[in-house]
Amino acid sequence: MLITRSTLSMRNVVIATALSVGIVGSVTAQSARDYISIVGSSTVYPFATVVVEQFGKSTSFKTPKVESTGSGGGLKMFCAGVGVETPDVTNASRRIKSSEFETCQKNGVKDVVEVKIGYDGIAIANSKKAAPMEVTLRDIFLALAKDVPDPSGAEKLVANPYKTWKDVNPALPDQAIEVMGPPPTSGTRDAFAELGMEGGCKTFDWIKAMKKVDKKQYKSVCHTVREDGAYVEAGENDNLIVQKLDTNPAALGVFGFSFLDQNRDKIQGSAISGIKPEFETIADGSYPISRPLYFYVKKAHAEVIPGIREYLSEFTSENPLGEEGYMSDLGLIPMPAEERSKFADDAKNLTAMSM
Repeated sequence: MLITRSTLSMRNVVIATALSVGIVGSVTAQSARDYISIVGSSTVYPFATVVVEQFGKSTSFKTPKVESTGSGGGLKMFCAGVGVETPDVTNASRRIKSSEFETCQKNGVKDVVEVKIGYDGIAIANSKKAAPMEVTLRDIFLALAKDVPDPSGAEKLVANPYKTWKDVNPALPDQAIEVMGPPPTSGTRDAFAELGMEGGCKTFDWIKAMKKVDKKQYKSVCHTVREDGAYVEAGENDNLIVQKLDTNPAALGVFGFSFLDQNRDKIQGSAISGIKPEFETIADGSYPISRPLYFYVKKAHAEVIPGIREYLSEFTSENPLGEEGYMSDLGLIPMPAEERSKFADDAKNLTAMSM
């Protein structure tokens, strides 16, 4: 479609030109967005939503649109290309994978700004109507892995035979293994597999040694979740898992610490090797299943979509992310001051990341 001064304002001509030159081909000004499009992690979603609301109230820009698509789903959309039909920002409850970064590069998303916002723990929780659980990383692996070490002690893998927690560990309750958690597209699932499942998997020396010989096989053994009903994929909405736990005291749930922190009237966190998921234990690193949270920004969009720079300034300020910031009230564990300053500078300067 021909773009002329008679049909477009000068601002829209600039927008159309910036998005079309060497980036996305022909993009008409009529299709240019005047709001920020954000997708990604369900864990980061509640944090981003609060910043978005604050941004909408305190600036003249339109309130950004935020969608909860899961970390993997968000990065897939983000890396699909550059242009107004693709998101400007994607939230992630894990760091972008090298394969995802390569996809971005191949599709023209050359300059990606990485911003870490803080830390979060992955909680394993149950209803307060039931007794609290205490498990180890090894218990988690044996309860949820598709294949586990032969219970006879032989150094071989067998299909997971465990039906109850007591089967896994005689010290645990004699109740069926039923765990509700996120699907494979979720960053929480990725982090749970890497920190929780693999953490227990590598307590078996002969499996740990497998990593040096066949890394792919090692990862498959440690990360693959059983599919016989003991683990139930409950979708990307962690609030739904919380609701289901409240009505099913026999089940456990896996989700971000912030959801536990905001629902302590209904659910309780399980201790892992004696360490409960708490603000302090995640901050000091003693809680075994904790991870950083991020969002990623397309530098190419920052000069085109109104408000991106200002949104980055708001999100990386001390107001939400500082020691006394409003994010800590939502369960986000603040970064040390030096780390906060580093990522605030990266956001301000739109510093492109590298892998």
